[in-house]
Amino acid sequence: MKISDLITQRILQLMEQTDGTAEIQRNDFAQQIGCVPSQINYVLTSRFTPEQGYAIESRRGGGGYIKITRITTTGQNLLMHVINTIGDTLDENTARILLENLTYQQVLTAKAAQLIFAAVSDKSLRQAKADLRDSLRATIFKNMLLCAQ
Repeated sequence: MKISDLITQRILQLMEQTDGTAEIQRNDFAQQIGCVPSQINYVLTSRFTPEQGYAIESRRGGGGYIKITRITTTGQNLLMHVINTIGDTLDENTARILLENLTYQQVLTAKAAQLIFAAVSDKSLRQAKADLRDSLRATIFKNMLLCAQ
């Protein structure tokens, strides 16, 4: 198992034990796992993002801590939150992550997520100029989510 997978697994276990929130002290947590603190940062910034349904709060000094919270909003609120946070551009990987989260939260069915991803994938948008793809993807993605309501 890769160290990043182990870190992710341990954070998720902590969250399960405390109703969706985990508080860690980065240096202590890294020492427990047997890694360097920067690996904790990498996992937090790549696997616990707002797009994936997490909020991270950190406090420096006095031992400091990092608090990871699973964002729990339901149906329409989550859908509107996603639509409002997308902005003018959206890359394929972020679209995939958002759809996985919406499916996990049972806001979209797996079939609906597959259809939306098929419409916004790089493969589907390959005829568009490269510098316009992410903008076009964001527009299509938001419109399809609005129709999914």
